[in-house]
Amino acid sequence: MMESSGGTHLNMGAVTSKVGIVRLLQAAFGCTTFSLVAHRGGFTMAYGTFCMSVWCFCFAVTIFIIICEFTRLHSCLTISWGNFTAAFAMLATLMSITAAVIYPLYVPFSCHSNGCEVRDFRISASVFAGLLFFAYATEVFLTRAKPGQVTSYMATVSGLLKIVQAFVACIIFGALVNGSQYNKYVATQWCVAVYSFCFVVTVVVVVLSVTGRTAMVKCPFERFVVIYTFGAVLMYVSAAVIWPVFCFDPKYGTPHRPYQCSRGSCPWDSQVVIAVFTYVNLVLYIVDLAYSQRIRFVSHP
Repeated sequence: MMESSGGTHLNMGAVTSKVGIVRLLQAAFGCTTFSLVAHRGGFTMAYGTFCMSVWCFCFAVTIFIIICEFTRLHSCLTISWGNFTAAFAMLATLMSITAAVIYPLYVPFSCHSNGCEVRDFRISASVFAGLLFFAYATEVFLTRAKPGQVTSYMATVSGLLKIVQAFVACIIFGALVNGSQYNKYVATQWCVAVYSFCFVVTVVVVVLSVTGRTAMVKCPFERFVVIYTFGAVLMYVSAAVIWPVFCFDPKYGTPHRPYQCSRGSCPWDSQVVIAVFTYVNLVLYIVDLAYSQRIRFVSHP
């Protein structure tokens, strides 16, 4: 004889709450976007493949989150669910806005001799890609930690910044491998070491938070994060000084873009991208340091 469990097995709030509705919109916009592109919009080169990968990945993970929330299966997982959903929402926001910007830039919108149907599909896909970004950004806004609220670390400003820092580092790595000539000087190699070390430790902090394994750190986790962030600020300050000097000072590099450089394969362009995003990440780490000293860490939300 079976007894009532005293509650429903399905969580209707997962699809009727504000966050639930936003996630349903994310799934709808994501599915629409890659369907339009796959059907007639089309995509070319590595940029188009990246955009399709972003939309498919975000759609798949969003569906997984909705199913787990609706069926309450997330309680059976050995991860910190609040940290996982907050981290994914921030990552999806960054990935989706990148794809929403890249796709219209590298896909032509001209009409062909047989009509403008392909162009219309591409315009529609670009619109839905933008809506997808706003849907993920809305979730980040709704689930972010409020002042005085005890919540998952990844939902705090410091936690969200960790995702942005890692994402910016990936942009720097992409520019480094695109003919940046970073191996010309030991000083620029030090900059690469700074980017790599900070990226790895930032990812470790995120992974420990998402998996609920922050207790593995021998010292208090909040102290570890603050000390690491302070060290990252100092390291990025050194990179922010060294990289521009050894790339753009006339003694070591080239202050102006060479005329013979072709678009898409110019080392000077990559060096500029790295310099700009070095300063971006430096600002992010400084803001992170300011916020990480004022939050309360929760190992198992």
